[in-house]
Amino acid sequence: MIENISPQELLNRFQNNNSIRIIDVRTPVEFSTLHVQSAENMPLDRLDPASLASNPGKDGFLYFICQSGGRSKQACNAMCTAGFEKVINIEGGTIACEAAGLPVVRGRKAISLERQVRIAAGLLVFAGVLLAAFGGINEIQLAGLCLAGFIGAGLVFAGLTDTCGMAMIIAKMPWNQSPSSGNTCKTTLFLMVFLVGTAASVLAGNHTKDSLAKVKHDVLNQDAILIDVREPKEWSHGHLSLAQSLPLSELQTTAENNLHDRLPSNKIIYCHCLSGGRCLEAARILSSHGYDARALQPGYPDLIDAGFTQADSE
Repeated sequence: MIENISPQELLNRFQNNNSIRIIDVRTPVEFSTLHVQSAENMPLDRLDPASLASNPGKDGFLYFICQSGGRSKQACNAMCTAGFEKVINIEGGTIACEAAGLPVVRGRKAISLERQVRIAAGLLVFAGVLLAAFGGINEIQLAGLCLAGFIGAGLVFAGLTDTCGMAMIIAKMPWNQSPSSGNTCKTTLFLMVFLVGTAASVLAGNHTKDSLAKVKHDVLNQDAILIDVREPKEWSHGHLSLAQSLPLSELQTTAENNLHDRLPSNKIIYCHCLSGGRCLEAARILSSHGYDARALQPGYPDLIDAGFTQADSE
């Protein structure tokens, strides 16, 4: 049976018996930032019930503490499952103990695991909303909705079961393992750059998997249109005989009604450029207007090498 005690009760026991054994199950970085005096650090993901059960405090009990009481309760449950039931959960965690006046040891500030989870979950949901709103291609919009929904469902599950998979993953990250890496700004920046970068790469879209043979066949049979999104000066220096010119700079400013006057809505629109970069943005814009637009990874020189005919110079 798990016993729960308040920080004030812990203070009373601490004063009467300074040999009690307190196990802090937070990450090493959180522990180094602030911990109750005499507490030992054993992160929840490295908890060894057998070893702890063989060496309790002099009163025969093991006291577990974390940031606010959630992880310490999980540690107590793990100990009971292993057959050792003389466990005590310190309610409110380290934050409440500090407020109650228990002696604490301070170190350099770092972001707690709970805050890291909130940051990560918030950024992932925000990225999902961005994808759903601005992804353009239906598959990308669906991926955004699924991402936001998955994170939301995960948070509900965490609330119902008091078990958070995201926290378990983040706890294993390098910046949570070494006190020397527990820099608040670096941690936040890493999370933001990673998540925003991931969202940006997905928003940019992907190159089509259609083979060049299919592209040429569909264009020749007038089932598709090939557009060159390079600038007019590049086009004048050489272009494909099968292609039409629609520069990306012009595409970015063309109104939707003017666009439909130039491109049929019932055909595949293959986009190409010099090296496969600008056509991704072009395909994204066209897809947002309802076209079946597909970006080609091979650039203009690659298409010539693949057998596409170069137009006669004017």
